[in-house]
Amino acid sequence: MTDRPRIICHMTSSIDGGLHPSRYTDSPDGTVKDWTRAYESLHDRLGADGWIVGRVTMAEMAKGEPQPPRDASGVERPFLFQARDAASFAIAPDRSGKLHFSKPDIGGDHVVVLLGGDVDDAHLAELAANGVSYLVSSTTEIDLADALATLRRELEIETLLLEGGAGLNGAFLAAGLVDELSIVVAPALDGGDDAQRIVAAGDGLKGKVTLSLLGCEPLDGGAVHLRYAVSAPD
Repeated sequence: MTDRPRIICHMTSSIDGGLHPSRYTDSPDGTVKDWTRAYESLHDRLGADGWIVGRVTMAEMAKGEPQPPRDASGVERPFLFQARDAASFAIAPDRSGKLHFSKPDIGGDHVVVLLGGDVDDAHLAELAANGVSYLVSSTTEIDLADALATLRRELEIETLLLEGGAGLNGAFLAAGLVDELSIVVAPALDGGDDAQRIVAAGDGLKGKVTLSLLGCEPLDGGAVHLRYAVSAPD
């Protein structure tokens, strides 16, 4: 039994691995709305305790502004969990403390921010004042494995959906922290030389992960749900 939550990387992709549906070619079988609906339905069906997105995506959801605290003394480290009994959690890495929030949840899911060890006390005080939970790594870079173990131990999180972007997905895969891929493949292509993919991992993942097919399910709109177990090479 692992000491961290089970991680399912859940994404929508074009046939050629494109990340952004706004760039997908058209299909007579369905539309972006159909594929997004299928993705969101599976998100709920997978029954996770929360989800993880990158800093940029979380910033778009949070829409907060900086709110410097009057007093930054007495902040708690390495973590402050303000809603341990939340039904679901919205988690984002933010090494340098750039995210700001106007409320402690995203769509009812309680926010937990993962931060690097050199984050300012003032930023932690701001998060605390807004009801947001946080976890500070002991190192400058976020120690993902340690953070996940803490989330399981302190919040009893058993399963999380990892929902990109590409760099975040790649970092988790390269670190051996993903247990399953859940991909909604749309009947579409991106094709651009500058296309962002659903996974980006520096010099690649060859020799770092192996995939084994778990299931293939046709979906509405001509899409297919592919599931793969992820493991380290023998």
